[in-house]
Amino acid sequence: MIDKLRGMWRRRGQMAMVDAYFRGSLYFFPWLPVLSGLTLVMSNADRSALSATVAVVTMGLMVTQGMLAVSLLNRALNRYLERGATPCTLLLASGVLTLVTEFALYALIRVDGPVDKDALSAAALAIGATLTPFFMALSLVVSKRKFLAVPAGGAVVCMTARYLLTGSWPGALGLASMVLFAGTWSFVLARPTGWMLSVIGKLDAARHTEARLAVAEERLRFSRDLHDVMGRNLAVIALKGELAVQLARRERPEAVEQMVEVQRIAQEAQREVREVVRGYRKADLQSELAGARSVLRAAGVDCRIEGEEGAPLPPEVESALGWVVREGTTNVLRHAVAAQSCAVRTRIDPGRSVLVMTMENDGVAPSPDEAAGGPGPGNGLKGLRERLRPLGGSLTSGLVPNGGYRLTVELPVGAARG
Repeated sequence: MIDKLRGMWRRRGQMAMVDAYFRGSLYFFPWLPVLSGLTLVMSNADRSALSATVAVVTMGLMVTQGMLAVSLLNRALNRYLERGATPCTLLLASGVLTLVTEFALYALIRVDGPVDKDALSAAALAIGATLTPFFMALSLVVSKRKFLAVPAGGAVVCMTARYLLTGSWPGALGLASMVLFAGTWSFVLARPTGWMLSVIGKLDAARHTEARLAVAEERLRFSRDLHDVMGRNLAVIALKGELAVQLARRERPEAVEQMVEVQRIAQEAQREVREVVRGYRKADLQSELAGARSVLRAAGVDCRIEGEEGAPLPPEVESALGWVVREGTTNVLRHAVAAQSCAVRTRIDPGRSVLVMTMENDGVAPSPDEAAGGPGPGNGLKGLRERLRPLGGSLTSGLVPNGGYRLTVELPVGAARG
């Protein structure tokens, strides 16, 4: 059960985990009034029937306030992140419930009569904590100036009401200070949480955009090169074909020469297309490793290269391994959207006399085919296997137990050393 929950948590994605962590931390604070109210209720063991009834009603109001505050904070946070509308109804209900709870606490203190210093401290804590859920939600849906005006106005109203009821300036000032502190404390708790989630969300979106741009740039380069190569050749083929048709209609023998030239240009175009697909040259391993490190780090993925990266290898082996690095890097950018780290390791296994290169990254969720045990799609990997087959090499790929993805290439030592 624990492993299943852990797997579900890992499949949420990096941004989803950060969002859940901050929201969970924020949802904890509305339950502080319940704890403070429980302390106030437990502070007086010898309660009358009326006092016990008021205490039960007060605790019920606090629990209701905590349950309502979780939904309210969720929607208020979405409003701050511009993912939803302002929860006006919930905000109004929370404000009314806060006032009713405050009156219930005041009634409980009055019913209990004279209290000792510890009970008075518990009552003050309960009164201040009861204000925090409403203030936290309000700080997320209004501007800073409007929010700060609410605790200030509430402090003035409470101070005036307390003085008119009791005639005590110290008590009135203490209540006003408590309201101001509750508002400031709520602002410090909720507003930075929303701000941090907003910044992290923008960074995550920028990272995905950068990865998509890297893939799009490579596609654009390929389409541009293919157009440059094929455009000229197709234009020549069209002209030569048109000339051959005209010569053939005139029964001129030069038509055969023109068609032979068309055939030669078509073969040349076919060869140039293959060169475009292969990148104009055989992939250089060191250049591909440096490029992979640069592209992945630009996309926010920590790339480590370990092992015998500087070992001399035959050109055909370097080309094959270079294509492995290029294809693996492209797969990380396209499919591992939550990747944080990637490691490329090269070593020689003396026991089996093979050169082993592994490329492993995290942040991969299993596809439906892989989850069912079937092979996943991947024309690029098929092309890599075709490149490695003449060298006697093999390629395996798939998910690993830690939630990552591993690409493994094995080449005989004889082929690797040349």
